[in-house]
Amino acid sequence: MFEFAGYWEGPINIIFLIVTAGIAVHAIRHRDKDGKSDAVRLLFGCIAAVFFMLVLFQDVLGLVTFS
Repeated sequence: MFEFAGYWEGPINIIFLIVTAGIAVHAIRHRDKDGKSDAVRLLFGCIAAVFFMLVLFQDVLGLVTFS
């Protein structure tokens, strides 16, 4: 994903994975006082999870190619 980074592409991908995983887990598991989830947080959590999977499978593991 970050081909311009050269040597630092691997560590930048790992940092990106950690951040997007944290965002996805927090957004998907968040509940309010009544125990209900917010649709907007679920939406953005799912988007973060998709980006996590994209970078993991394409750039880090090299299992698939989406382009």
